[in-house]
Amino acid sequence: MTHSSSSSSWLPYAALALGIVCLSFSAMFVRWAEAPGPITGFYRMALAALALLPLAGWRCWRECSIQPRRLLWPLIGGMATGFDLALWNTALSYTTASNATLIGNTAPLWVALAGLIFFRERLGRDFWLGLALALGGAALIMGSDFLLHPRLGIGDLMTVGTSMFYAVYFVSTGQGRKYIDPLVYTWLIALFAALTLFVINLGLGNAFTGYPPLTWLSFLGAALVSQGIGYFSMTYALGHLPASVVSPTMIGQPVVTTLLAIPLLGEIPTIFQLAGGLIALSGIYLVNQAHARASKT
Repeated sequence: MTHSSSSSSWLPYAALALGIVCLSFSAMFVRWAEAPGPITGFYRMALAALALLPLAGWRCWRECSIQPRRLLWPLIGGMATGFDLALWNTALSYTTASNATLIGNTAPLWVALAGLIFFRERLGRDFWLGLALALGGAALIMGSDFLLHPRLGIGDLMTVGTSMFYAVYFVSTGQGRKYIDPLVYTWLIALFAALTLFVINLGLGNAFTGYPPLTWLSFLGAALVSQGIGYFSMTYALGHLPASVVSPTMIGQPVVTTLLAIPLLGEIPTIFQLAGGLIALSGIYLVNQAHARASKT
């Protein structure tokens, strides 16, 4: 998919907004599902892979040639996604939806640091200021949660791990997308993530069946809304809008999740969450901008 910063159509912007909203429902589906977090993650990826199979097969039938060694990138990305979802979905049993989404979206910090260490990207003052703000805001949230409610603090710590796996997905996808069609790559990620989560659930002894109808609807919603529509919308937007527009909007997901969690989950953010969230969002914005500039040089 070619990148075009000159597109004046409203459609990419609409897709970007739709993608953020759909991804923001991820925490809702996990909470509504009466199932272990890794099981919800498995069905999210497995059903998405099943739904994408005809499209990916059609794409490969028309034009698709992948060298076996190139499969390493979606394999790494899919495994990272599997561990990411297993941890993040489980963390939602120990912390709020807004906390899990905000701290999980600190992944750009680790992506930018990986670019600095492995790809020698030059990162300026804005990056280091953003890094300090983002980590300071996240520390304020986690510290206050742990002091007031140790159960919340443990969930927050778990989401730090998810942000690191999310970063591995971003870095590996940045490499893999150079060689593999976006649609086929999306399907491979879903497939490898589903296989990873299948093994994780086997190891944990989680049951794959026996859940109530509402839980199966939540599995389907996570697969079609969050994974299908959400990721496809973001992929479409990334093909038509510049990184300077798309990257900062990543901070919109925690905001929308927090707003949705008030009526749908009855979660009212505390003053510490609001303060820490605003500080962290400011830092993530600066990091995104600095990383986007560094990637162009």
